[in-house]
Order: sequence, then structure tokens, then C-alpha cells
Amino acid sequence: MTTVHRGDFAANVPLLRLTLLAAAIGAAGTVAARVLLDLIHFFTNLFFFQALSVADRSPAGNTLGAWVVAVPVVGGLVVGLMARYGSDKIRGHGIPEAIEAILFGKSRMSAKVALLKPLSSGIVIGSGGPFGAEGPIIMTGGALGSLLAQHFHMTAAERKALLVAGATAGMTAVFGTPVAAVLLAVELLLFELRPRSLLPVAMACAVAGFCRPLLVGSGALFPLQTGQPSALTVLWCVVAGICSGALAALLSVSLYRVEDLFARLPLHWMWWPALGGLAVGIGGYLQPRALGVGYDVIGDLLNNRLALAVVLSLLAVKAVIWVVSLGSGTSGGVLAPLLMMGAGLGVALGHLFPGTDPALWPLVCMAATLGGTMRAPLTASVFAFGLTHDANALLPLLATSAAAYGFTVLTMKRSILTEKIARRGYHIYREYGIDPLERHFVEEVMSRSTMAVDASLPVAQVMRDFFGAHQAHRAFPVVERGRLVGIVDRATVSAWAAASGERTVGELCSDPPPQVAVPGETCRSVATRLARHRLERLPVVKDAASMELVGIIARSDLIKPSLIHFEEEEKRERMLGLPWQAGP
Repeated sequence: MTTVHRGDFAANVPLLRLTLLAAAIGAAGTVAARVLLDLIHFFTNLFFFQALSVADRSPAGNTLGAWVVAVPVVGGLVVGLMARYGSDKIRGHGIPEAIEAILFGKSRMSAKVALLKPLSSGIVIGSGGPFGAEGPIIMTGGALGSLLAQHFHMTAAERKALLVAGATAGMTAVFGTPVAAVLLAVELLLFELRPRSLLPVAMACAVAGFCRPLLVGSGALFPLQTGQPSALTVLWCVVAGICSGALAALLSVSLYRVEDLFARLPLHWMWWPALGGLAVGIGGYLQPRALGVGYDVIGDLLNNRLALAVVLSLLAVKAVIWVVSLGSGTSGGVLAPLLMMGAGLGVALGHLFPGTDPALWPLVCMAATLGGTMRAPLTASVFAFGLTHDANALLPLLATSAAAYGFTVLTMKRSILTEKIARRGYHIYREYGIDPLERHFVEEVMSRSTMAVDASLPVAQVMRDFFGAHQAHRAFPVVERGRLVGIVDRATVSAWAAASGERTVGELCSDPPPQVAVPGETCRSVATRLARHRLERLPVVKDAASMELVGIIARSDLIKPSLIHFEEEEKRERMLGLPWQAGP
């Protein structure tokens, strides 16, 4: 029997150890982010400029001419081979794979993923792939956290906390957005909100945020300052949010249509990234700035440095090559491309919204496109603020992201992340709240009037009086002067009666002591104990010291909290009537 802990949170002794390990993972995630960025820079210089360097150069500045079409094909071919003969877990954009490992893989990830994911992503992005570094670093940081947890004696829940800590620490190191990374964990990865998970994640992100200036860089990635919004801006924010949600839905649907087309090809999936690379190469030849991560392009869009015709061309090419390349099963992230496409949409809308700050709309639309696509509006809003440090845009960011989120929730069954997992045979229900069994206690649902067997009664009499033709219950507690000594059912008493019918029940009730419940513990802890020991009921005692019987709780009693929850969710009632509806 567990000790009753009535507080805001469940008592958790390993919390300090988890937090200390998470701090180490935060530092490791920052190092991994630096390595990933260097790999991207190295392969960009190697593929496009034939130089051995980790200098940050845009692939748009290459002088390859038409040969640029071949570069992403080579990168896709290499990654296809790595996926087939190394680990197919490196395919995809990282976040769905992390979610799948958390929910269905007991948060176990392999060392192969930790090594091959950043290498493959560096090759793909460095050869012009239209992706960001965030998905790969989430997968890589998560693998580091999982590997460290697997080295210690930990539960799957504790491994999850460290996996998510590593994933969000990597995101913090790349973008410098620790608060948004914590929100990403809450909205997408943890599927719970408990100190055992939130505290390690927050600590890992904080450590990564402090370490980032030492290894990656400091300050906002896209510093921006928009004007103070007016009250009417909220109306345009709703319109922009709906447009961003429509773009998010279009991108999501298009991506999985392309995946279906690739699945019909009479080729092994190993060759698909090379075909996707061909589309990237053609798009890069037509619009070179669509290649690669494109942080410089995002900066230009946010600051309205590009003509509208260029923006529309860039938006169209980026969308096509991103959908085709990601649909081919290559390795890359989704955040940076969504930011670019959303910002491009915002530039276009800024020309249509009169009397507003044109610089505002690329910012809010990039956040709304991200929030609608991933169904994470809080993450998207805070993420955009962390990227720009633009406090004036906070309210427009929230309003636009909420509108985009509402649009995609109402029009799409799944997000771009969960659709991939659903296609692998797993369904994820992303709504969650406090478990009704956690909210209610044993004393609220137990039966207080119990029929008990006196320990001094002979076994034969107990068999006749309690388990005869008029048997009232399946099992009965056994008490001696009010103190619980055991619990008996028909099978147990029948066996005793055949062997020693004249002995008392109390004499035969021996070790191990019976499983019990106490009034102050939650229904969830009792349900777990019933499942663990394959029992149908538990006697309820006043406390472990006295073992005074005060009731009994059965599995059927545990549906009572669910009935209360059902009434709260479904029962509609008018509590206050209008004045003219009042009775006499």
C-alpha cells in the first residue's frame, strides 16, 4: 500500500536526479546543435562551392549554373543509402518520430539515430534540401536524452522526460527560444503536465539557453520591431489567421498526397530521396534562394526587403520543392520552411490590409502557419516572439495563431505530425485533461456498509453462511476485533473447507498481508493496484497501523468518477434565467 500524499502534485523522489541529468542533457544538446549547424555549413560549402569550410554561406550564391540540379540528387541518393543500410529512423522530419518513440516505443532511441540523423540532415540540407535544422536536432537531442536515461535504471516515464529534455534543449540551442521550446514540449511531446516532466524540460532548456552564446550565438535570430497595433488590427489578424490556416491545411494535404504517389512507384524507397532531390534541384535552378535553410530569406521577408513578385515566386517554388522532397522520405525539418512560407504569405497580405503596419503581417503569418500546421498555437506565438523580441507583436501573434489553429482544428482530422504516425497504424488523441480518477478519492466512491467475516468462525460455517445459495458478494473481508486480517472468496474457502473445515478462518489467513486501500488515496492509485495484482476489490482500512476496516472498494466503484466527468461534459443546464423568465 502506498503512502497517501495529499498535495498539489504527486510525491516523486527521483525528481532531483532527473533534473540534474536534464541539466547535463541541456549542455549536450547545445553541443549537438553546434555540430549539426557545422555539418550543414560544411556540406553546403562542399556541394555548392567545392570548399572545405564551416563558414555560413547561402547555396543561392553558387556559380554551378545548370549543374545545380544534380547537387540535391546526389545528396538524396547518399541519404537513401544511409537510411537503408544504417537506420530507416533517420527518414522524415524528426518530430513525428520523436512522438512515436515517446508514446509507442517506451522512449527508447538508438545510438545509430543520434549519429546518423544529424549527418544525414547535414547532407540533405547542405546539398540544397529546403529544410530547417530544428527537426533533426529535436530527433538528435531526444536520442541523446534517451540514451542517457537507458544507461540508468529508469522507468519509461522518466526516459520520456529526458528524451523531451534533449529534444527541446536542441531546439533552444538552434533558435534561442527556451520558453517556446518548453511550450513545444507541453503542446506536442510530453502528453502530460507534471513536475517530473516539466521541471527537467525547463531546466534543460534553461541550460541550453545559457550555453547557446558560447557555442552558437546570442541575441534574437531575426530582430524586429513593429509598431503598436490598433484595436482594429485584431480583425485583420483573424483574416490573416484563416489564410494561414488554409495554407497550413493545403501544405499538409499536399504532403501526404505526394507521399502516396511515391509509395506507388515501382522503386525501393531508398531511391525516393534522389527523385525528391531532382525536384529540389530544378526549383533551385529557377529560384536559388529557395534552396537550403533560408534563414537569410526569412530575415528579408520579415523586413520587407523583397518585391512582391519575387516573394510570390519564392513562396510557390519553396512550397513545391518542400512538399516533394519531404514526401520522398528524406531527412529534414519543417519549422524553418513553414516560417519562410508563412512570412511570404504575410508579405502578400500586407499589400491588401490597408492602414496597418506592413512589417507585422510576415511575422504573424509565419507564426500562424506554424501554429496551424502543428496545432500548437502557444508554441508558435512565443516562438515568433523569441525569434524577434518584438513585444508589440505579442497580441497580434496570439490572435492570428489562435485563428489559424481554430481553422485547422475544424477542417482537418490530424496535423502534419500526427498524420504520419496514423499512417503507421497508431492514433493519437491530443486532447488531455486531469484524469477523473486523479480528481476523486477512495472515500468518495467506496462502499461503507460492508459485510465482514469474523476471524473466529470455522471455515465450514463461513462456507455455509457466506458462500451458500444466498451469497451476497464475491468476496468478504476477514476481521478480528475490527482489525482486517485478510479477504476470502469462494475458491479460497472451498479449498480450506476440503482440507481443514473445523479450523477458523483467522487461523488460515496468513502472510502475505492483504492488499488494501485507505480513504485518502486517489482512485487512480487504487485502479493501478487492482490492475497490477489482478484483483477485483480492495478492503479499505482507516490507516496502515490500525488496519481498522472502514469499507470496501470494487472495480465497479471506479466508474463513478467517469460518470461525474460525463455529466460535467455533456449535461447542459440553465443555472440562472433571464429576468422576464423568472417564475412568480
